[in-house]
Amino acid sequence: MARSASNAAPGLAVWLGLAVAVILLDQLTKTLVLGEFRLGDSRTITSYFNLVRAHNTGAAFSFLAGASGWQRWFFVGLGAVASVFIVWMLRAHPTQRLFCFAISLILGGAVGNVIDRLLHGYVVDFLQFHWDFLSPMFHGGYFPAFNVADSAITAGAIGLIIDELRRVRRS
Repeated sequence: MARSASNAAPGLAVWLGLAVAVILLDQLTKTLVLGEFRLGDSRTITSYFNLVRAHNTGAAFSFLAGASGWQRWFFVGLGAVASVFIVWMLRAHPTQRLFCFAISLILGGAVGNVIDRLLHGYVVDFLQFHWDFLSPMFHGGYFPAFNVADSAITAGAIGLIIDELRRVRRS
């Protein structure tokens, strides 16, 4: 029995297109920041949000940023391996829409940050939030700066958690 078009799972091209859209938005915003800001510059937007220019040679929360340079290639390699695995997962589970949406966001974010590492040797971060309640965890209440790619990876991870919770609830 043939599936109707409305029930058909989106194809691989749709999921890769979403990842490419994330990459393009990420790279566009980083290019704008690189053109408008010097390293360390900050522009207050609201009482809790700044645009900044920060360079991160490490991973999340600057993990391994102080290493001697090997981490650049480690994270490039890790991103490449993760990307191949994610494309394989997209092909293997085409009917799982939330799962594919989530890992497409992760793919786009991972590739966006890999591009930075290859081009610059660091990831360009520019979104900075600060609230007093963060002071016990982060100096001055400033959450570490991040970017569109990091946001997509985080949203994708949340999507994976929701997808798994829904899968457990169904069984």
